[in-house]
Amino acid sequence: MSLLEKTVGDEAGLSEAMAADYLELMKPRVMSLVVFTAFVGMVAAPVALNPVIATISILCIAIGAGASGALNMWYDADIDAVMGRTASRPVPSGRVLPEQALVFGLVLSALSVMTLGVFVNWLAGGLLAFTIFFYAVIYTMWLKRWTPQNIVIGGAAGSFPPMIGWAAATGAISLESIILFLIIFLWTPPHFWALALFKSGDYARAGIPMMPNVAGEASTRRQIFAYSLVVAVVGILPWVLGYSGVVYGVLSTALGVGFVWYAWQVLRMHDEDRAMRPAKALFGYSVIYLFAIFAIYLADAVVERLGLFPLLAGGVV
Repeated sequence: MSLLEKTVGDEAGLSEAMAADYLELMKPRVMSLVVFTAFVGMVAAPVALNPVIATISILCIAIGAGASGALNMWYDADIDAVMGRTASRPVPSGRVLPEQALVFGLVLSALSVMTLGVFVNWLAGGLLAFTIFFYAVIYTMWLKRWTPQNIVIGGAAGSFPPMIGWAAATGAISLESIILFLIIFLWTPPHFWALALFKSGDYARAGIPMMPNVAGEASTRRQIFAYSLVVAVVGILPWVLGYSGVVYGVLSTALGVGFVWYAWQVLRMHDEDRAMRPAKALFGYSVIYLFAIFAIYLADAVVERLGLFPLLAGGVV
């Protein structure tokens, strides 16, 4: 093989690898949840959806979420490098340079916010801009390394998508969209503290003041249980307030009971259970809970909009 052929081949391989790495910078798994909850907020809004506006909105929200992920990975490269579950990320592994991740995140941020503002409305664009800023600056650069309440306060960043979707559809914010925000906001601490319980060694090595490392495992387990009780109650509020039907009410109640039961197992967990099986079980269930709650809410909204099964779709009389 000639030197020219080898050089061209190397460059082709690098380009292919860089495309995958840039996609990884955008945290596609997190992005998928953001897109889903934003779509639920959009469909639940009491207006007729313009398919073009809806498509632009979802694309912008997805790109904005990806921008937040890229900026997070740029700033956190130092601590990602010492944590087992993040050491292989593109920046700490050296596959993407820090300045490349920074520029990528800034460009995506500007593109998503401006497009959403110009083509949809500036309330949605402003909420998206604030969400990116909150996650990249308030949470990543400040709260994450400063306080064990980082997840509690920083969780707001991941809670805005349904509100952004609602604002994109209506140009306004409503109590219903705020409740959708609260479900995610209050779900975030028990979800991530369950992870922190069985990943506390990683966080300790990185110097991140997660709750188990600062307040201890027993205190964290108590707080997980307390938040889980609140999550279970807030999860049924859409039915109680008449925003959804009895099917949502029954299923959300059952899901909430399940959440509390898993949290109870964590609360009762013995200190010698180093395998952290209850914490891992709660972490897994919490993902299912959030997806299921929003999926049921979406189905309820679609049923109501199409006028199907009026006795099941109706709110509280």
